[in-house]
Amino acid sequence: MRPRRFLPNGPLRGRIRVPGDKSISHRSIMLGALAVGETKVTGLLEGEDVLATAAAMRAMGATVERTGEGAWSVHGIGVGALLQPQTPLDMGNSGTSTRLLMGLVASHPITATFIGDASLSKRPMGRVITPLSQMGARIEASVSDQGGGRLPLILKGAFPAVPIAYRLPVASAQVKSAVLLAGLNTPGVTTVIEPVPTRDHSERMLKGFGAELEVETDQDGTRIITIRGEAELKPQTIEVPGDPSSAAFFIVAALVVEGSEVLIENVGMNATRAGIVTVLRQMGGHIEELNPREVGGEPVADLLVKHSPLTGVTVDPVIVPSMVDEFPVLFVAAALAEGRTVTTGLEELRVKESDRLAVMAQALSQAGARVEETGDGLIIDGTGGAPLAGGADQPVATHLDHRIAMAMAVAGIASRNGVEVDDTRPIATSFPTFEAMLDGLCG
Repeated sequence: MRPRRFLPNGPLRGRIRVPGDKSISHRSIMLGALAVGETKVTGLLEGEDVLATAAAMRAMGATVERTGEGAWSVHGIGVGALLQPQTPLDMGNSGTSTRLLMGLVASHPITATFIGDASLSKRPMGRVITPLSQMGARIEASVSDQGGGRLPLILKGAFPAVPIAYRLPVASAQVKSAVLLAGLNTPGVTTVIEPVPTRDHSERMLKGFGAELEVETDQDGTRIITIRGEAELKPQTIEVPGDPSSAAFFIVAALVVEGSEVLIENVGMNATRAGIVTVLRQMGGHIEELNPREVGGEPVADLLVKHSPLTGVTVDPVIVPSMVDEFPVLFVAAALAEGRTVTTGLEELRVKESDRLAVMAQALSQAGARVEETGDGLIIDGTGGAPLAGGADQPVATHLDHRIAMAMAVAGIASRNGVEVDDTRPIATSFPTFEAMLDGLCG
């Protein structure tokens, strides 16, 4: 355990650049490994989750090398050419690595064992097992007390796999991506029907690498995504934009700490990911987009954030998929706003690295916030801009969840007496430089 008390230290001021987008970083390595030739990636997130993906692709035959800070070279072996891994694929804490790689393996004639840490081993894999089994993959998963498939699991790929049309029962970019990746090496056309739009990095990047992928949108907003299998992917040069999920912690910190003004450079502003900016602006947050541009097919901007009085809002559940990972830090903003913030439709947060509804309700209550937990969200009555009390005798429990640790760090600098986080080590899964960057702005 590596505990730390995060203390108020005056306004945040300065200019920062957050690490590369985690979703795009994962997909850069995976798709580069399936393209014949060298894919060059800059701005890659070098957190533990992405490194787990890199190690897995090496184990299945690709050459994945670091050539400089955030710069990586991937020599791919081609769709259909993945090799049998000789040892279990250790996913660490990464649900994205696990679910997407299950999709890749599912249509290759290999068998892979997936293992992970204690937190990942509690997370449900049934939502991916179901469609991949329909495609012909054979999966032996552990079963938890609550039922459903968990890690460790053994996946035997189908060759040839069977193309399917799969309607997503829950909004999940990971499930969508797993089916599309399985479809890469499946004869014929694989279809994913997405009633609620989720982050679309897989679609953008698969097209960029040369896959035959089409997206149609029905009158009711349902997206029908098709991919033609037995694809030949072409290597790419990829510049990964800054991760909006990582930027969110600094956006909220600058909004809630009086006197703050922070410029966050090169933030990905993909509409399927930028819901947190929309909601914080609805609450009264001053967030300016400077120098909007496109980098590698993704919209990007520099964000100028200034301290602002925030007002509680009722968050439309329709926006949840575009900010599902940012709710822990949004709850911190709500705790410091004027009035009541109501969130619903957040059942998905209960099966993340932790039960983020229960864990954040407990953590914020310890820090002096007024929080009511419901079945599918939190109701938070804010302080009206006054600092949280902080200073609880017991450290807040993060349950090995990086986003809980970072959200409560923000709560700590916006409190009177600080907030102690029980373990900061999980932060390295997505944002190894978070603490140093936060200290630099507060110094």
